[in-house]
Amino acid sequence: MPEWSCACCGRYRVSVELIRGRYRYRLVHRYPRQFGGGKNVLGEVGSIGELEELLRRRTPLTLADLREAA
Repeated sequence: MPEWSCACCGRYRVSVELIRGRYRYRLVHRYPRQFGGGKNVLGEVGSIGELEELLRRRTPLTLADLREAA
């Protein structure tokens, strides 16, 4: 499935996942290895509009800050 990460640090990632027959956008914050690694799911939404609102509420990012993850 496609995945995007922030262009500045790569810690915030958005993935598209098929859950119960519907596509969901999942926003995840990844912690650096020096802080123990791991990830924290910040939210799941069903549309781009809701994703934009989630990004605005939970991160310092906008949709324009996201790039396709390698």
